[in-house]
Amino acid sequence: MNLQIVPAAGIGQCAPMPDSIIILIAAVFALAGFIKGVIGLGLPTVSMGLLAVAMTPVQALTIVIAPAIVTNVWQTFVGPYLRDILRRLWPLMLGTVVAIWACGGLMIGPYAHYGPIVLGILLVIYALISLVKFQFTVSPAHEIWVGGIVGVITGAVAAATGVQVIPSMPFMQSIGMEKDELVQALGVFFTTATLAQAFNLTSAGLLNASTALPGMVGMASAFAGMFLGQAVRTRMQPESFRRWFLIAMLLLGLYLTGTASYAVLK
Repeated sequence: MNLQIVPAAGIGQCAPMPDSIIILIAAVFALAGFIKGVIGLGLPTVSMGLLAVAMTPVQALTIVIAPAIVTNVWQTFVGPYLRDILRRLWPLMLGTVVAIWACGGLMIGPYAHYGPIVLGILLVIYALISLVKFQFTVSPAHEIWVGGIVGVITGAVAAATGVQVIPSMPFMQSIGMEKDELVQALGVFFTTATLAQAFNLTSAGLLNASTALPGMVGMASAFAGMFLGQAVRTRMQPESFRRWFLIAMLLLGLYLTGTASYAVLK
C-alpha cells in the first residue's frame, strides 16, 4: 500500500501545537477516560468525535493512537478467554486489518474532507443502535464468513474515520459472548485494529515528534479520567450515565455531520 502524505493543516509536520489545543486534548481525554472508567468503553469514539470539531480526523487519530493502544492492551490480557476469542474472532480481525491497510489513503487522499461527515454519521448510528439496544444473533455456523465481511466493512470505516465500533461491536454482541468475555474481546479487537492504523500512520510519516507531546498529554489525562470514573462507578447508575453519554454522542454526530456537510457544499 502506498500512502501519499499531504502536507496540509500541519499534518505530517513538526510544528508545535498551540497551548489551547494541548488544553483541549487534555480535557477531551480526561472526559473520554472518565467515560471508559464508568462504562468500560468509549475512549477512542469520544476522543475522535470531540477532537474532530477542532482538527481533521487524521490529526485526531495520530493523537488518539497511543492512549487507545495502552488503555486496551490491559483489557486484552485480563481474563481467561484469550484463546477462545482468537479462535472465534480471527476472521473479524483479519478482515479489519486487511481493509485498514488497503484503504489507508482514505484519511489523507482527495476524499479526506468527507471524513468528518462519515464520522458524524457513524456516531449517530452508534448512538441510536446502543440507545434502542438493537441486537441480532449470528449462529456459530455462520460466525466465520459473517465475521470476515464485518471485518472488511469495519476496516474500511476505521481507515476513513478512525472509529472501529461499527459494525464490529454489534457483531461481537451477536455471537453470544458472556459479559466478561465480551469485555476482553473488545480489548483484543480494538488493540489489533489500532495497531494496524498505527502501522499506516507510521508508514505515511504522520506519527512523528509533533505527535509525541499531545499523545503523552492524552494518555496521562485518559488514565486520570479512568481512575476517577472507576472511583465514582459505585456511586452512580452506569446505565443512566450510559444513556446520557449516548445522547451526547448522537448530538455530537449530528453537529459534525451538519457542519462538515456545510463546509463541503460551501
